[in-house]
Amino acid sequence: MKPEIKPGRVVILIVLSLLIIVSGYWAFVNAADREHGIKRGLDIAGGLYVLLEAVETGDQELDADAIERAITVIRMRVDELGVAEPIIAAQGDNRIRIELPDLDDVEQARNIIGRTAMLRFIGPDGVEIVTGAHLISARAERAPEFTPYPFVSIEFDQEGARLFAEATGKFLNQPIAIVLDDELISQPTVRAVITDGKATIEGTFGIEEAANLALLLRSGSLPVELRELESRLIGPTLGQRTEEIAVYAAGIGLILVLLFMVIYYRGAGLIAGVALIFYLSLVLWALNYLPTTLTLPGIAGLILSIGMAVDANVIIFERIKDELRSGRTPRSAMESGFQRAFRAILDANVTTLIVTIVLFSLASGPVRGFAVTLFIGIICSMFTAIVLTRLLMRLAFKAGMINSGAYVGVKG
Repeated sequence: MKPEIKPGRVVILIVLSLLIIVSGYWAFVNAADREHGIKRGLDIAGGLYVLLEAVETGDQELDADAIERAITVIRMRVDELGVAEPIIAAQGDNRIRIELPDLDDVEQARNIIGRTAMLRFIGPDGVEIVTGAHLISARAERAPEFTPYPFVSIEFDQEGARLFAEATGKFLNQPIAIVLDDELISQPTVRAVITDGKATIEGTFGIEEAANLALLLRSGSLPVELRELESRLIGPTLGQRTEEIAVYAAGIGLILVLLFMVIYYRGAGLIAGVALIFYLSLVLWALNYLPTTLTLPGIAGLILSIGMAVDANVIIFERIKDELRSGRTPRSAMESGFQRAFRAILDANVTTLIVTIVLFSLASGPVRGFAVTLFIGIICSMFTAIVLTRLLMRLAFKAGMINSGAYVGVKG
């Protein structure tokens, strides 16, 4: 006896499917917004790419701290350019990668990035007291016996100590400006005459703020020389055109996949199509709100994960077909098919997840974008295939819409 169609459940299934389709459209519109949508990489948005190599100078070693200081200085300078969402990151042990999207004046950017850092202590009379060249160290410290707030301790060399002693005697109870690249980073008031070259900068800042200030102070005596290894200007028109082609290709591929699923798996294919739209919604929302950047390799990772999402549904439906051919009822075949497919889907996706983690850990630049989008895509595809597809099929069964093996393309 065929199950009775239950209009209430059919309505629930249709409404749920429509909500998923609308959410998919909404996610796509938000993601496509170039101003507030997914953050686009340089190969899509266009802009300037610069790769710098740090070269050790003086007596200080080229270590992670020196690279971090150089990155801090460059980030401050890039802020002057008003560039939105710049990427400034260490690459390897001695290189710094800079990506400045939507940049108009390339030469200005190169000049600002490449100039020597300059830290200066300036008295109330506007005269320079000491420079970063006299600064030996600057570090954040905790001193609960003095004050509940962390402070920054600094130390000058012999010449700096002499100059600073003169200045603190002259400007007692007056502020001294500390500027890095002509930008004021602190303005402490002199509370005592400092003769030994060791001073503290106190304030109501937390340990992180104190650490940042110490980092800026240390950046004023940049121990490395930065050499430009590579620079490329990517036109925004080319990037936008490339993005359009990639999205167009992805759309065509998605439509073909959906048609194949519906033709080959009938009703189950239609449900898989709805789940696939929900999968895309999840991925787009994740890319929109997570601190990620979408690059062309990232789009490739996204398209690859679409294929894996379809594969998961194919595995499930083929298992259900096997169960139906062995004589099980549609409901029993559906539950058994999902259970049998779960292990295969889990094994295949976990191994790929491990690969993406390794790739993200060892690679850099756009390859990391590929790993991130593929990772997000796999997580979302597993959820939609194992949870959402199953939920929709159960709803369809309870609604009386599944009454034979024909819903996955099995005759009889």
